[in-house]
Amino acid sequence: MKGWGVSSSAYQIEGGWDADGKGPSIWDVFTQTPGNTPADATGDVACDSYNRLDEDLYMLRALRVKSYRFSLSWSRIFPDGTRSSMNQKGVDYYNRLINGLLANKITPMVTIYHWDLPQALQDRGGWENVDMIDIFNDYCDFCFATFGDRVKLWMTINQPHSIAWLGYGLGTIPPSIKNPGISPYIVAHNLIKAHAKAYHTYDDKYRTSQGGLVSIALNADWIEPKDVNVLREVRAADRALQFQLGWFAHPIFKNGDYPDAMKWQVGNKSELQDLSESRLPSFTEEEKNYIKGTADMFCINHYTTKIASHVTGQLSPYSYEQDRDLSETEESDSPTTDIKNQRAVAWGLRRLLNWIKEEYGNPQIYIAENGVATKSSTMWDDSTRVFYYKTYIDEALKAYELDGVRVNGYIATSLMDSFEWLNGYKVGFGLHHVDFSNTNRPRTPKYSAHFYYYVIKDNEWHLRARAC
Repeated sequence: MKGWGVSSSAYQIEGGWDADGKGPSIWDVFTQTPGNTPADATGDVACDSYNRLDEDLYMLRALRVKSYRFSLSWSRIFPDGTRSSMNQKGVDYYNRLINGLLANKITPMVTIYHWDLPQALQDRGGWENVDMIDIFNDYCDFCFATFGDRVKLWMTINQPHSIAWLGYGLGTIPPSIKNPGISPYIVAHNLIKAHAKAYHTYDDKYRTSQGGLVSIALNADWIEPKDVNVLREVRAADRALQFQLGWFAHPIFKNGDYPDAMKWQVGNKSELQDLSESRLPSFTEEEKNYIKGTADMFCINHYTTKIASHVTGQLSPYSYEQDRDLSETEESDSPTTDIKNQRAVAWGLRRLLNWIKEEYGNPQIYIAENGVATKSSTMWDDSTRVFYYKTYIDEALKAYELDGVRVNGYIATSLMDSFEWLNGYKVGFGLHHVDFSNTNRPRTPKYSAHFYYYVIKDNEWHLRARAC
C-alpha cells in the first residue's frame, strides 16, 4: 500500500516546451494556435517545473505524501516519438525527479502517456494508425529499461476514454478530430492493444528483475439511475458505465472483450444504419486472451456523478453518444464547482468503488485522481476544496472499512495549480497556489495543503491497507 499521494502531469506543469531538444506535442501545437484556449493560454511555461524541480520536491516533502503520480513527456524523451530521436537531457530530467523522490522516501507512480502525443506521430495518423501499437510499445520498453530499476508503479495511458471520445469523437481536445461514430472505436481498439502489448513487454522482460506493477488509469463518473424503481432506467445507468468505464475495463479486467451492452448497442445500430458490420471493432480469440488480465491493480480517476435516463438515440449521424440510448444530466442536489458539469457528489465515489468491486472481482484499487477546481485567484482560503476532500475521502474510507473494497491508495489532484487543459489558467485544482503572473512562479500552500498534510499524518489507512 502506497497510501496518500498527489498528482500532476507533464504538459500541465513542466513548461520548457522546446527546451534542451524537446519536440512539439499535439498540445503544444493546439495551444499555440490562437483561439483554442481561454486567453490563448498555453503550457509553454506553465509551472516551469522543468526548471524548478527542487521547489516541487520541497512541496512534496513538506506534505509528507507517500507517493507522487506524474507523467513523462513523450516528446521530451523521444522528440519525434521514436527511439532513434532519444533526447538524453529529457531522460536526465526524469532521472533527477525519480531520484529526488526516492531520496525523500516518496514512491514514484509514473504515467507513461498522459495525452501529449508527439506531433510527429500525429502526422503519421496518431492513434487511428495501427502502427501506434508497436511505436508505443517501443517507448514503454525504453521507459521500463531506463527508469524501472527505481519505478515500481506504472500506468501506461491516462484516461483512454478521453483520448478516444474527446480527441477523436467530439474533437474538443487535440488532435481535434470530429468523427463521433467511427474514430473513437478505432482509437480505443488501438489504445487497448497498445496497453496490452506494453504490459506483456514488462511481464516478459522486466518483471522478474524489477518487481513492479503495471496498470492503466481509467476514468469514470458514477452514474445514478433517474429512478431506481424503473428497470429501464437502472439498465440505462449501467449501460452508461459500460460505455465509459467498461469500454476499457471489461477487456482488461474481465474477459478480453467489450461489454455485451456495447456490442449489442453498436451492432444493432450499425445494422439499422445498413452497415455490413458493426462500427465497434472485434477482437480475435487470440487477442482476447492476450488482453485479458493485463493490469496488476485497478487505477480509477473520478470527479463527479451524473444521472442517467433511457432515451432512444438517433441513427444519423453515427455517434458513440447516440449509440448508448441514454441521456445524462447533473446531480442537481449537490454543490457546483468551477468546472461546468462537475458537481461535488461525494456519495458517488463509494457507489463507484463498490460497482468496480462487484463488476471486476474485487481488485486492488488506486483512486488515481480526485480533486476539485476553484477559481485560480483562490490563494489561501480554499475551504470548498477542503470540504470536497473531506467528504470524498470519507466515502472512500467507508468503501474500504465497511464494504470491503480493496482501496489501496488515494491520489489527490493536484500538487499545485497548473495548466487546466481547455480551461487554461481560469481554474486550479492545486493544493498549492501558483502565481502565473510572476516569472518565478512562486508556490504558496493553500488551506487544503495543510488539511491534507494532517489527513496523511493522522490517518493510518496506509498501514492497515497493507493487509489487502
